[in-house]
Amino acid sequence: MQVRFPKWDFSKVRAHWAPHREFAQMQNAASTVPAYIEPYLVKVMLQAQAALPARYEKLHKDLAIFIKQEMQHCRQHLLFNKALRADGYEGMLAIEKEYEADYDRFLKTKSLRFNVAYSEGFEAVSSVAVDNFFEDFAPFLEGADTEAVEMWKWHLAEEYEHREVAHDVYHALFGRGPIAYLYRIWAFFYAVKHIRGHVRKVQTYLLDKDREGMSGEERAASIARQQHVQQVTARHAKAHLKRILSPFYKPADRLPPRGLQEVLDRYARKPAAATA
Repeated sequence: MQVRFPKWDFSKVRAHWAPHREFAQMQNAASTVPAYIEPYLVKVMLQAQAALPARYEKLHKDLAIFIKQEMQHCRQHLLFNKALRADGYEGMLAIEKEYEADYDRFLKTKSLRFNVAYSEGFEAVSSVAVDNFFEDFAPFLEGADTEAVEMWKWHLAEEYEHREVAHDVYHALFGRGPIAYLYRIWAFFYAVKHIRGHVRKVQTYLLDKDREGMSGEERAASIARQQHVQQVTARHAKAHLKRILSPFYKPADRLPPRGLQEVLDRYARKPAAATA
């Protein structure tokens, strides 16, 4: 694991950054999640770091990198989302602010156990998006804006890279017994429902705005394209869910999809040259 610092210019990115406009807007809705969940994750993991016994030396090191990676994810998505709003979708912001307020409330009113378990749930469900972008979405990405595609692949490759951290933190702090397992599963479904609810609000706004002025036939075709993206996105979701819900779930056992390591290597910091 390492922290990477990619540099992209999103000033020319448009909301329809892929020829398949419905696909682009559905990913744009998802892009609002990291802008707010990542700062929340950072704050939660800083609290967890303070509570984590010193004997978990490797986990402390991994957690420090995890936190810095998430900060970079937030930064890039904020810049990307700013470009989307500037392209005529300013209405996103009001929905985003409601979502941001939820995380502020969680930090103020929920226990560390809840916040760590919620974080673990988000990290677990990200496995679906990882496989989607690297193995399922190739037809949708043909002719797409390179920087938008690279941003998503870099982010999701790092989600795979640090896939164990939140899971290990949860179990280090709260154990591995049946109560810890049941709470993890409950928090997973809570997180999925909460995040999905927000994404659907943004998605509805973006797609409804695009469909303004469409004829009935055009609108029906747009909805059909949206449904196709949904079907492709859900293709492997049940297999992921089966693994996540197992009492023996180990994120470390997940294999990387094709092309993921190449992305990590592409944005890796080069080792300093040896001095004579």
